[in-house]
Amino acid sequence: MTRLARVAHAGAIHTAYPHADGVQLADGRVLAETAVTWLPPFEPGTIIALGLNYADHVKELARELTLSAKDEPLVFLKGPGTLLGHRGCTRRPADVTFMHYECELAVVIGRPARKVKAARALDHVAGYTVCNDYAFRDYLENWYRPNLRVKNRDGATALGPWLVSADEIVDPHALELATYVNGQRLQQGNTSHMINSIPALIEYLSDFMTLLPGDVILTGTPDGVVNVTSGDEVVCEIAGVGRLHNTVVDDDTFRLHEHRHSDKGAVA
Repeated sequence: MTRLARVAHAGAIHTAYPHADGVQLADGRVLAETAVTWLPPFEPGTIIALGLNYADHVKELARELTLSAKDEPLVFLKGPGTLLGHRGCTRRPADVTFMHYECELAVVIGRPARKVKAARALDHVAGYTVCNDYAFRDYLENWYRPNLRVKNRDGATALGPWLVSADEIVDPHALELATYVNGQRLQQGNTSHMINSIPALIEYLSDFMTLLPGDVILTGTPDGVVNVTSGDEVVCEIAGVGRLHNTVVDDDTFRLHEHRHSDKGAVA
């Protein structure tokens, strides 16, 4: 199969595949999408995130930046607790006034990469998935060094629903991206507008660190980021890769959601 997911059901983690009635587990059972807890569709290693990697997004923020064409990619790392699966709930803290989505193409490494040249870089990619990497702008002090409270919140980086194998994506730099909030399209872009391409990023990163299977590169977001609030249904879509659903909730709803899933015996 070229598309797979990881889900929790009845206290165990399962590999799952698309099915007309929801998802099909590896043991043959077919379940509704809402009957499982979706996990990131691969076992994640190092989470590598890119900032300011779309030309239109840089233009959108031009008054706040001093970026030049000669600057190296803006790269930062994220902790494993930030990750969340499809149909998850992301908490909007009560003290936050500006929280926004970021639809991103996530690149999953399949083979170790060390000092790999761009021409062979895609040989090391296992596949792609959709990412919604929320940002909490209240805490932003410096665009070039986003601090932990902006980009390392628990459960604020959703991945999924599917890991789509690299051979299914003919050109990862020709994919339409869009974000819908409560059914209204608020963000639209194309991966062709990346400043640093995927091969260029793999060459850059593998020059000083070894990329291992399961490592994931979040390649940045286009312009059109808008504040979201509790109750908003956010869908990030990348053509050929998938539609990632997420709900923004307040503190009390988040606690109830966590309690309900712990009672179901979900593994997270």
